[in-house]
Amino acid sequence: MTKVISLVNQKGGVGKTTTSINVAASLGKLGCKTLLVDLDPQGNATTGLGINKGDITYSIYDILNGSVEPKKGIIKTKFSNLSIIPATINLAGLDIELVEKGYHNATFKKNEQLRAALEKIKDNYEYVIIDCPPSLGLITTNALVASDSVIIPVQCEFFALEGITQLLNTIIMTQTRLNPNLKIEGVLLTLLDSRTNLGLEVVEEVRRFFKDKVFNTIIPRLIRLVEAPSHGEPINEYDPTSRAAEAYLNLAKEVIERNGK
Repeated sequence: MTKVISLVNQKGGVGKTTTSINVAASLGKLGCKTLLVDLDPQGNATTGLGINKGDITYSIYDILNGSVEPKKGIIKTKFSNLSIIPATINLAGLDIELVEKGYHNATFKKNEQLRAALEKIKDNYEYVIIDCPPSLGLITTNALVASDSVIIPVQCEFFALEGITQLLNTIIMTQTRLNPNLKIEGVLLTLLDSRTNLGLEVVEEVRRFFKDKVFNTIIPRLIRLVEAPSHGEPINEYDPTSRAAEAYLNLAKEVIERNGK
């Protein structure tokens, strides 16, 4: 069975794209055939895996607007068991296009375009990881409808839980109206600077709030993790012996364990 997992948080700077890239690459390194779907118009997950946007023929935008079949948008990366459907800035206008199509065609399901696309290809993979944009708009709703579960990255900084209630309400609304099987895979603590008391206090606060939903793995704040995307590599290739590489490998193992694989 394929597991479709979205990385969601409407706040920027929480390590969402970094986690999408590195958990997908780590799952691949552990032998799981994995597809990363870049659903952010900034396309950082795409460039973070070394894809030159000038070389992209079809992107997730072309798939979601119905121009091409999903399989045409898949690019096999040079990393073990890892493919990607890339994103370009064209995706920024998709929300409006989907709303307009829904307005003119009563049978058009604007929230279900990604689910319909993934149904055609997901059986080729054990995991599909979706990197969502930092918003709770129609693109993110498509991701939630298409997913089995969500991972919520929460940074170990002041105001860490700011906006979480809104995000949880969006997940509950999706469960109620559009995808009753959607679950929270886990809450991931990111960007921990263990030298500060604040970071450790946030860890305690998040664990009090989410209890056993919080992953045991905590992602540290490390310069090597920031450098890796500029070299077009996940951390397990850029610096395989680093604490960050070890952390993401442990996170991937937790995901596998939680899914009984």
